[in-house]
Amino acid sequence: MRPEVALPVLLPLLSGSISILFWRARPMQRFVAVAGNLALLVVSLWLMASVSRDGYVSIQMGGWEAPFGITLIADMLSAVMIVLTAIIGLALSIYSLASTGPDHEKFGYYPLMHLLLAGVAGAFLTGDIFNLYVWFEVMLVASFGLLILGGEKPQMEGAIKYVTLNLLASVIFLTAIGLLYGMVGTLNMADIALRLAEAEHRGMVEVLAVMFMVAFGIKAAAFPLFFWLPASYHTPPVAVSALFAGLLTKVGVYSLFRVFTLMFNDTLDYTQDLLIWGAAFTMVTGVLGAAAQYEFRRILSFHIVSQIGYMILGLALFTPLAIAGGIFAVMHNIVVKTNLFLVSGITRRLQGTYQLKKMGGLYKEHPWLAVAFFISAFSLAGVPPLSGFFAKFVIVRAGIEAEAYVVTGIALAVGLMTLYSMVKIWNEVFWKSLPEDNLVPELGVASGDDSRMVKPNLWLMYLPVAGLAFCAVLIGIFAQPLMVTMQVIGDQLMTPQGYIEAVLGPGVDVGDMLLESQLEESSP
Repeated sequence: MRPEVALPVLLPLLSGSISILFWRARPMQRFVAVAGNLALLVVSLWLMASVSRDGYVSIQMGGWEAPFGITLIADMLSAVMIVLTAIIGLALSIYSLASTGPDHEKFGYYPLMHLLLAGVAGAFLTGDIFNLYVWFEVMLVASFGLLILGGEKPQMEGAIKYVTLNLLASVIFLTAIGLLYGMVGTLNMADIALRLAEAEHRGMVEVLAVMFMVAFGIKAAAFPLFFWLPASYHTPPVAVSALFAGLLTKVGVYSLFRVFTLMFNDTLDYTQDLLIWGAAFTMVTGVLGAAAQYEFRRILSFHIVSQIGYMILGLALFTPLAIAGGIFAVMHNIVVKTNLFLVSGITRRLQGTYQLKKMGGLYKEHPWLAVAFFISAFSLAGVPPLSGFFAKFVIVRAGIEAEAYVVTGIALAVGLMTLYSMVKIWNEVFWKSLPEDNLVPELGVASGDDSRMVKPNLWLMYLPVAGLAFCAVLIGIFAQPLMVTMQVIGDQLMTPQGYIEAVLGPGVDVGDMLLESQLEESSP
């Protein structure tokens, strides 16, 4: 038994259940949120240590041997994503103590947050394609519930766009799973990889690859069906926006990496151009959308889209270096993007608005907040020696080595445009003086934010911001050893035989396994 594989899923479910039991006891729900996510971080580090030692850690749920049962498996990619999930969950549970008011807490904010984290962890660890769909739906239900808490008109409008496009992705995803099962007769991803490699109908395999690419592309907010994200992520309470920004789209990116390196790696002659140009248009449309905005969270939302393009480009180039760069971009972006949304929440608390034109003067009044924003924002833009520089440098280098000069040039230009947006926020929010017509409120009560906390509790908001900014600095300082880990991930993804053997066993003939199972079922 390897319980460290299942615990990252079970702990959030347990924490959510306890929160429901204490529905009327808000202090207990808050305690469970912090304690549960702290326990999740400990377990995720345990899982990381096990994967670092053994390469792969797997468990067969219910005692059913693969490929007939449900498999949970962690490789280095899964382990890194689980650790990041735990870090973000802990940061947001602390931040929520000061940013989320009673009107949201008493209607299930914390149980929904735990459910969302369980769905994210389940998606990162499942070895079964249908269960990947199930965990996506768990995330969709939890995120929709968090999105509409408060029931204000902007939230409802954003939620409709959010759920409509995500349901479309779910329909495409489920249809692709049904066609895939009809073709290969299995749902275990390692088993699917073996069977698709021997499939005779290559045209059908390519159709399935495109269907999965579209489904996961929508979930990741890639071009052209990305507009649900900037239409919705700025509407809920800021802690919810930060949770979504850090984790939800990254699950779609993770799924693209997993599926196209494990199951559809033979279809890249057909799909690679689609991925490359999809990545390019995702970068460009996202950064241009951000450049046109003057609302803090809407700028950040468009930059989620833009940065997704870099990650997909790492997959599309499909070399070990590019894969490593793409995963590095995922890791760095989870940290800095979450932190930027948390910073926006503090600025809203201090100055009563997300509109850049109505803000100003925070560099003098709150220099440490300005430093935290500077670290995260300029890391997002790829300014050396911050973490984003190394992610972009590796991807650009991989693009040059692959002779993909046009898309590499686009990636460099988008980096400059990202810098423009971050400098715009810096000038408007921190550098210029506060406009005289802006009356700074004593309480930060925003649309979708029913907080009744007062200024002395700001330290609960500053603490996770400082922690994530410190993480961003550490990523830059220790970029070289982290890049070694990313290269291990790239090697594992590019050589999926280790993943397959970790699930099915070394030297297992799947055909013999099926025949043996059929004989057992037919015997009296």
